[in-house]
Amino acid sequence: MASKAKGKAAKRASEEERSVAKSVKEWTNWTMKKAKVITHYGFIPLVIIIGMNSEPKPSISQLLSPV
Repeated sequence: MASKAKGKAAKRASEEERSVAKSVKEWTNWTMKKAKVITHYGFIPLVIIIGMNSEPKPSISQLLSPV
C-alpha cells in the first residue's frame, strides 16, 4: 500500500491520489454543467417534437397556444 511507504514515495503517492481525485471532481462538475445546459435548452423542443409525432397530429400553433 502507498500509505505504508516512507518519505518521498509516500508523498508522491499521496499527491497522485489527490490529483486523481481533483481530476474526477473537475470532470464531474464539467459534466453536470453541460447536462444542465442541455436539459435547459432541450426540454421545450423535445416536448414539441413528441407532440408533433402524436395522434391526432396537431399543428405547431396548437402545440404552442396556451389553450
